[in-house]
Amino acid sequence: MLLLDAWKRLAFDTQNQPVKHVWDEYLAKEKAVYVSLLKEKKSKIEGTIADLAKELRLTNVQMCAWLDGIHECVDGLPPLTEVDENTAISFTIEFDRLYKQMVEYKADALYSLDEWENIFTPEEQKDLYKQQKSSHTIVRNETKVGRNDPCTCGSGKKYKKCCGTAA
Repeated sequence: MLLLDAWKRLAFDTQNQPVKHVWDEYLAKEKAVYVSLLKEKKSKIEGTIADLAKELRLTNVQMCAWLDGIHECVDGLPPLTEVDENTAISFTIEFDRLYKQMVEYKADALYSLDEWENIFTPEEQKDLYKQQKSSHTIVRNETKVGRNDPCTCGSGKKYKKCCGTAA
């Protein structure tokens, strides 16, 4: 069985709900992985899934789950639906992309780690946080039609008496 399939069977029940004790264990280990990587400023990750899992103190299945979580902010990962413990991988973590992804997914426990200060100053962290948060802000440039303004359809009636009526 491939690792990602094994993870899904382990981490989710038959109703596709998360299995709490599995996720609790995984999230604690995931946090430890990030603490270690940030402390060491280790951005280059390479080896087989089994070797990396051993190095990062994860099971092979947890390693695949970790890769699934980080895949959006790294380039060069093979399709995770096809990896097994002997699959060799090599990629570089771009810490700014990683930080923004953690903000995007509201992973407070990860983007607020003290070890980020080995990578970014507090000011840089605030800037990355603001960049990510504002990247989804929609700014509308059109002005809102008021009730007593002429209707936008060109009828000459007030908006409230034409297209602005509640049907």
